[in-house]
Amino acid sequence: MTQAAEIRVAVLDDYQDVAAGLAEWGSLGPEVAVDFLHEPIPRAEAAARLAPYDVLCLMRERMPLDADLIAALPALRLVVFTGGRNPSVDTAALAARGVTVCNTRNGEGGIATAELAVALMLACARSLPREFANMAGGRWQETLGEGLEGRTLGILGLGRIGARVAAVGRALGMRPVAWSPNLTHERAEAGGAALVGREALFSESDVLSLHMVLASSTRGIVGAAELARMRPGAILINTSRGPLIDEAALVAALREGRIRAGLDVFDREPLPADHPLRGLPNAVLTPHLGYVTQSTFRMFYEDTVEAIAAWRRGAPVRVVTA
Repeated sequence: MTQAAEIRVAVLDDYQDVAAGLAEWGSLGPEVAVDFLHEPIPRAEAAARLAPYDVLCLMRERMPLDADLIAALPALRLVVFTGGRNPSVDTAALAARGVTVCNTRNGEGGIATAELAVALMLACARSLPREFANMAGGRWQETLGEGLEGRTLGILGLGRIGARVAAVGRALGMRPVAWSPNLTHERAEAGGAALVGREALFSESDVLSLHMVLASSTRGIVGAAELARMRPGAILINTSRGPLIDEAALVAALREGRIRAGLDVFDREPLPADHPLRGLPNAVLTPHLGYVTQSTFRMFYEDTVEAIAAWRRGAPVRVVTA
């Protein structure tokens, strides 16, 4: 008779079915049983489906782990989430339960996200999705694109990723400007952009790219008033977090044809199949791909295996405290 595994591990939201091949899960030993879950788990089913597991491995913020769900998981002893921080995990509730929480290194997520932001700019400016569809359908060119040289690139949030986008913008001949609540002239200059006021950022930018952390102070920072200030035909890029933008106001502005948008993040993810954004011709959408690269995922899963092994030895690594 085969002995039952002592420890059950769930690797959540492995959308691409790649986790098993990117790390040596077998090195954890025969007493560790690992299940790779490829589809998102609906909130109503989460407690029942995750209750048997001792270890949960979370991909970024795809599965929120709040106090109510934690209370419904009596077997849970270890949580490993990928990346350096995860505001959707209630670390205080886990600590109160005596559950160890570990993270992983960040990988190249910041670099890759900046690259995707620029890709979305170009896709919007040159109507690439429409022309891709034309070629696939046997048709020829139908659109007039726009060049980015000489255009103003607005950066809302000039941190590490925002500064990298600004650098690529300069390489394309764009003029980067930036604003955020605490940005100074000196920090803006160091980040490769000119500091402007909040209203000017929206009214002067031909392309506006968001690079802010989602918090109570930044939720909805781009609302109907800000969208109304944007230039006709301006491009709004969001590779940060969906709730930074008032989604209803954005859908209204896009439906009116006043602006264009390149979006990698949304209020609800995965984006529902019938969401109105999916049917708008002036919206270029990607499924939260900013950090999704082979090298980053390999680092994520290798670090996850390392964290589980270290925890089993009684010497956990990269421990996250409440």
